[in-house]
Amino acid sequence: MYFAEVILPLSLAKTFTYSVSETEFLYIKKGMRVAVPFGKSKIFTALVIETHQNKPELYDAKEIHQILDEKPIVTEIQIAHWQWIASYYMCAIGDVYRGAMPSALLLESETLISQKTNLFVDTNLLSDDEFLVYEALQQQNSLKIQDIIAILNKKNIFPVIQKLVDKNILVLQEEIQESYKPKLVRYVRLHPKYESNQGLSELLETLKNANKQKEVVMHYFQLSATQKSQGEAEKNGAKPITVKKLVEQANSSSAIVKALIEKEIFEDYFLQEDRVHFNGKIRDEELQLSQAQQAAFEEIKDRFILKEVCLLHGVTSSGKTEIYIKLIEEYLATGKQILYLLPEIALTTQLVGRLRSYFGNKVAVFHSKYNNNERIEVWNQVLQNSEKAQVVIGARSALFLPFHNLGFIIVDEEHEQTFKQADPAPRYHARDAAIVLAHSHKAKVLLGSATPSIETYFNAKSDKFGLVEISERFGNVRMPNIELVDLKDKYFRKKMTGHFSDVLIEEITNALSLGEQVILFQNRRGYSPVIECITCGHVPQCQQCDVSLTYHKHKNQLRCHYCGYTMAKPTHCHECSSVDLTTKGFGTEQIEQELLSIFPNSKIGRMDQDTTRGKFGFEKIIDSFKNREMDILVGTQMLAKGLDFDNVSLVGIMNADNMLYHPDFRAFERSFQMMTQVAGRAGRSQKQGKVIIQTYNPNHNTIQQVTKNDYFGMYNEQLYDRQIYKYPPYFRLIKLTLKQRDFDKLKEGAMWLYQVISQNLNMPVLGPEEPAISRIRNEYIRMIIIKIPQNVSIGNTKRTIQKMLNSFEAVAQFRAIKVTSNVDFY
Repeated sequence: MYFAEVILPLSLAKTFTYSVSETEFLYIKKGMRVAVPFGKSKIFTALVIETHQNKPELYDAKEIHQILDEKPIVTEIQIAHWQWIASYYMCAIGDVYRGAMPSALLLESETLISQKTNLFVDTNLLSDDEFLVYEALQQQNSLKIQDIIAILNKKNIFPVIQKLVDKNILVLQEEIQESYKPKLVRYVRLHPKYESNQGLSELLETLKNANKQKEVVMHYFQLSATQKSQGEAEKNGAKPITVKKLVEQANSSSAIVKALIEKEIFEDYFLQEDRVHFNGKIRDEELQLSQAQQAAFEEIKDRFILKEVCLLHGVTSSGKTEIYIKLIEEYLATGKQILYLLPEIALTTQLVGRLRSYFGNKVAVFHSKYNNNERIEVWNQVLQNSEKAQVVIGARSALFLPFHNLGFIIVDEEHEQTFKQADPAPRYHARDAAIVLAHSHKAKVLLGSATPSIETYFNAKSDKFGLVEISERFGNVRMPNIELVDLKDKYFRKKMTGHFSDVLIEEITNALSLGEQVILFQNRRGYSPVIECITCGHVPQCQQCDVSLTYHKHKNQLRCHYCGYTMAKPTHCHECSSVDLTTKGFGTEQIEQELLSIFPNSKIGRMDQDTTRGKFGFEKIIDSFKNREMDILVGTQMLAKGLDFDNVSLVGIMNADNMLYHPDFRAFERSFQMMTQVAGRAGRSQKQGKVIIQTYNPNHNTIQQVTKNDYFGMYNEQLYDRQIYKYPPYFRLIKLTLKQRDFDKLKEGAMWLYQVISQNLNMPVLGPEEPAISRIRNEYIRMIIIKIPQNVSIGNTKRTIQKMLNSFEAVAQFRAIKVTSNVDFY
């Protein structure tokens, strides 16, 4: 008896055993995918992590359906890393597998529904919905679940299908589909019979009355003469020419090319091509580092002799990227793969251009704005250790790529909270997981930031990580001059125009008159977060969540930013029918509107989640701002991260208090980081930049620390508080979130779990607490936070917590409560 141990892409904590034949047993290797039956009739793509001969005791092993790969597409180091993520972040290994793989590699069975053949159906006996499905099946022989949802325009269609199956009209079948298709590009070449001189004169004779076709053929010869060989030169000596290029050059149409193919003057053929390819030109001159950069570069190499991880703490615009490029050069020379992690897709846009000018097309990019097929191509290039993917730039998901020979990982802007996955599981932190991955590959990790997270800086100060600091900006540019504006005073003296103080308007006018650009930061999208009735005080709320609806003026609708619920902007109050409605608070959209009225002759752009939805949303905005097509850019926190614009002399923070008063122990640290990073976008070339911070509380410690660029003051103050109140880095945190639609059941279940945990763990347990937003998508929420001291084994504590969660699930009345664990939550 031979067996394969597999992981399924489902939220299941354990692996499953399937039986295989002896031939399959000898052929299958760790890391290959197999299609397996699971449940009554579903087929899933499972990943083999072991082959053995131990028969499972609790169930009869089913046979696998088929082997999907010729060679492993997941490495052993990856599997071990995934198992570490599952155990450390307390989630199912199936969740990690599903999150790590590009979804096109996870073939799930598509349920196909077709009509029984040779069957007479009395349509009078069918309900309206049943008749619609039956009618659709007359037009095409099979439908998918999604098609039926679209036809009936309702989500719950299973009762309808079930009735039709019961009436013996429909049959269901499972079908697995391979969803990756290589990209084929259509090329043309001249028919061999026209190759000779005699053939050419014959050709011209044939086309003498077809001027448009003749023109296309002449352009074909021109292109053949000028186009360099692309390595796949044709057997007959011609260079490959795409149909698309030929049509463009000849200013013609594909119909004319088609006519030439039909006349047998041209032949068409297809070649497989990568979807993402970069034609970077490699610079010839060597990158010159400044004295401070060179010193940091040498220091980092020294630290790497003894330490696996090093923190580069350099002020904004100190030229950290150039140091990274130098280090990448050194690791490339040894033939190693390099992973460059960034917190935001917007940043990859700028960085790819910079890296490509040094390393040509050795650079690959991997993030969620790429489609499935593009991601699979990068996956395969990394797996094959291809020249095209020696340096991989990506957001946190790039951590899961199948590296063979990883030598160096850069985690840029390591303090960013976007490195932590929030939902769905695995809720991992890319920075911490990268350090563990590097350890498996015996690689080095460089963490870079102008405002490191307190935990990282604490680790560097306590000698766990190496530490290198740069305190001057590149080219000795001075740090920006930061000015505080007291909003209380300005409103009192009536010196505000909308949300702009007279100081900010004056500075924007100066910058624009000098032809310089301005960035304005407001960390809230939409026009206004609240619409209120002046008569009765009613505020429109989301029907499914405990939040007010945000007003989006551009679309004239109210929208919930948690569940996506929308409604048209009301003309009168829903409670008292009054027409006196007013907006409270402001977002990026309102700032943009006010700017248009204050500076009507300036070009104004906006960068937030609403304007960057498309695949190239970020690129378009960043490029047009860099090319000086916009004068003022308004944006949310996307702007705060490492972007480099050399013509920005002024940065305005519209309201610094928004971030300070969040019910979160990291609020002051976050506010400091965000404001310092935004301020760092100003004056990055020769001239000193200026930053205007508008606040109701100019004497607040954190705002004063930003003004003085005093990272150490903020670090020491926060460290003191964290020790007193038992927070990281002195304690590890695990947050358990319980969700359930029934408020009373949730309350009872949360209390039961809290009591069991606090009785069994000798450490602080907080809860069960309602979060600030206590209902999302009609589910009520409760939280329990467990604080684990540094001297207690975190592994044992997690195992104890897991046992208690298992016993919680075993209680019948609590089974409907969903519990999620978030380790080291941010």
